[in-house]
Formats: sequence, structure tokens, C-alpha cells
Amino acid sequence: MKIVVDAMGGDHAPAVAVEGAVQAARILDAEIVLVGQQEKVHGELDKHDTAGLALTVQHASQVIEMDEHPAAAVKEKKDCSMVVGMEMLKRQEADAFFTAGNSGGALAAALFRLGRIRGIKRPALSTIFPSQTPQGYCFLLDIGANADCKPEYLEQFALMGSIYAERVLGVPNPRVAIVSNGEEEGKGNQLVQETVPLLKAGRFNFVGNAEGKDIPWGLADVIVTDGFTGNVVIKLAEGVSGLLLDILKQEITSSNLSKVGALLAKPAFDQVKKRLDYREYGGAPLLGVDGVVIVGHGRSDSLAIRNGIRMAAQAVENGVLDAIKQGLTEVER
Repeated sequence: MKIVVDAMGGDHAPAVAVEGAVQAARILDAEIVLVGQQEKVHGELDKHDTAGLALTVQHASQVIEMDEHPAAAVKEKKDCSMVVGMEMLKRQEADAFFTAGNSGGALAAALFRLGRIRGIKRPALSTIFPSQTPQGYCFLLDIGANADCKPEYLEQFALMGSIYAERVLGVPNPRVAIVSNGEEEGKGNQLVQETVPLLKAGRFNFVGNAEGKDIPWGLADVIVTDGFTGNVVIKLAEGVSGLLLDILKQEITSSNLSKVGALLAKPAFDQVKKRLDYREYGGAPLLGVDGVVIVGHGRSDSLAIRNGIRMAAQAVENGVLDAIKQGLTEVER
């Protein structure tokens, strides 16, 4: 297996991208190709012990910055790390691509270079989301690729999300729900109301509407929504979880007695923090494009990069791309 990593993507690139790739190379049975400005990438590699690791460097002279207009940058910067990496994937010189760079740039580069899977109308960004399901999380999509959606887009998101949850996350017959402002059928805006009949008729386990409060409580394994709503959901959740952890920290250090209690409960606190930490999940699979693409958070550190690369490897190992194509074929029949 060969995984391409955008060494220039992210707020702290190339240092953390290279460090994360080195960590991934130590635990994965895969070759990792770092794409980026060769001199800078080699400079970071020299800081690590890479003896015996399957790590190579592919030069790309340009970089898409986080504040650039995605589509314009992809068209103008043909030798940027994202485009070079996607081209390798298109030419089947690699099996997957990971970037923590500009997410809009990653979407544009994937669409321009890889294209959509035949039959897919819109790709979707997706993420693992902490939840009280048996596996400890649900799978949420779209989280930002499509602010405005049509019912048929959400139907395909449900199909892709169900396949990913079953193949990669190991969830048997995953339950699928759609985000709405009420759990009763008939609630929701026009998009939700027009989508529900399609989901009820779909070849997956649709369980109905999910209110915002239901998402973390394990009502479903796959949560479907438009990219605008999905992005608000995850950003709000990040903010609330950070606030709660900060309040908890303030309270347990407010007195000597609470400090003693906190010391005894530290293992449990550490586990809670780990379950809420986005770095443990690594990145957001971009489902629907004709290749395995994982997009990490811009502020990813080396742990997040490592886990994002691991996520890419799992998607390849479990044949997600072929499974989605097969699922679409079955639906068309």
C-alpha cells in the first residue's frame, strides 16, 4: 500500500506533517510519500530516525495557503502539493491521499483531478462523532462540502455513510438518521421532508429523524444532513466540549479537597478527554470522489496526522471505494 501525504498542508506544516508521517510509517505496513517542497521536507525528515522506514519524498514547488480561494488556487497552482498528490492517486501511483491543508482546496483538487464516482451527484465530507452507541461514536456527513443540498444528495450521503460505517468502522447493519428539528415524521424543513421518503425506501437501515440532542446519545450510527448544518453541529460540539473540560479543570483545582478527588479520578478524566479529542479520529473522509481522500483539521498535530494516515490505510484495506461503487450499482438495478 502507498499513501500520499500533503507535507505542506496544515497550520504547522511541514514539521507536524512529517512527524506524523514518520509515526505512521512505524506502525503501518505501507509506504508513505511526502509531497511538498523537497528541501523543507528533507530538512524536517533529518530531525527523525527514519532508518528502515518506507518514506519517500515527491517534490511539489507550490503550496495552497489556508486563506486562499480554493478553486482558483487549484487551477493556478498546478505544482502545489495537493494537486501533485491527487495526480499520483489518479494515475494509480498511490492508494490514498491525506491532507491537513485547506479543506476547500482538497475538495476542489479531488473534483478537478479525480472526479466523482460515476453516479454520485455530490461528494460529502464526513467525520466520526463521539456518541453513546455501542462502538462509542457515530458517523456524521456532510460536514461542509455542500452548504446547499437536494434530497437526492442526502440519499447518496446515507448510502455512502452506511457503507463506510459497515466496512471501515465495523458497525453491522448501521442505523441511519437524518437531522431535523423534531423526531416525529413530518417535522423538519422542506429538504428534510422531501428526503425522508427516499431514505425510507433506501437500501439501508433508516430509523427516522434525529434532533440535535439525539446525535450524542446514540440514536443512530450514521447521521445525515446538509453541509451547512453538519458544520455547525461539529463546530458547536467542539466549542461545548472544550468549554466543559475547561470548567471541569477550574472546578477541580478550586480547593484542596477537589484536587485530591481529581487525582483519584484522573484515569477517568483522561479517558473522557481522549473520547472527545478530534486527534484520535485523524480526519474527515471525502466520500464520493473517485479515490480515497482524507482531510485533516488545519490545526492537526503529529498525533492527528498519524491517525489520519491510519484512517486512509483502513479505508483502502476495507475496500471502501469499490463498496460504494457496488452499492450504487445495486441501487440502480
